[in-house]
Amino acid sequence: MYTVAIVAGGPASFIPNLTLYQNQVDYWIGADKGSYRLVEENMSLDLAIGDFDSITEDEFSKVKEHAKKINVFSIEKDETDLDLAILEAMALKPNKLLIFGATGGRMDHTLANIQLLSRLKQDIQTSIIDSQNEISLFRPGNYEIEENHNLPMISFIPLTPAVAGLSLENFYYPLEDKLIEWGSTLCLSNKLIRKKGTFSFDTGILIMIKSRDVLIRHGNHTII
Repeated sequence: MYTVAIVAGGPASFIPNLTLYQNQVDYWIGADKGSYRLVEENMSLDLAIGDFDSITEDEFSKVKEHAKKINVFSIEKDETDLDLAILEAMALKPNKLLIFGATGGRMDHTLANIQLLSRLKQDIQTSIIDSQNEISLFRPGNYEIEENHNLPMISFIPLTPAVAGLSLENFYYPLEDKLIEWGSTLCLSNKLIRKKGTFSFDTGILIMIKSRDVLIRHGNHTII
């Protein structure tokens, strides 16, 4: 399996420890400020791409020193830096694409980045990952999912107006042949009851979000 990862310029607090993914990724792309984040982590930077308007001249100099390849674009362009990075990733024909730094900060960027998933080729397994969530898109079919203790909560949200024929097996809240539509909360906050589960659906496009609650210490108490 050939895996490409993109690091975009979202808030650092939303980006997980990238070194945990180092052995899983064959090719790293930094989009604008994401390039400098890879430099900061002393990780491979196979391609730096974007207009680089979000980093200082000193940071850009360090990116140029570390990047194996760099593509600089004008600030006045139709595509976002993440768009450009995804186009480069698609040209590499990966089996798997991981996107970091695409959530947090401005909500318009976050929503647009999630919708970007629907434009990617069906045969590429793609996920947007941050420090609390893993967001993946699925088209009709049958799928198996494994238990993840770090991200135990599993939610399903329709990206299209409706998703028909959704069935969930080995989940705490099972489903059989259900229709879920925009605005439905039926499939939020579920979890597996065994090490593996399955889900399937017939029509529409479905987003699956694996997540965990953030625990905050307040004196002697833990707040979710």
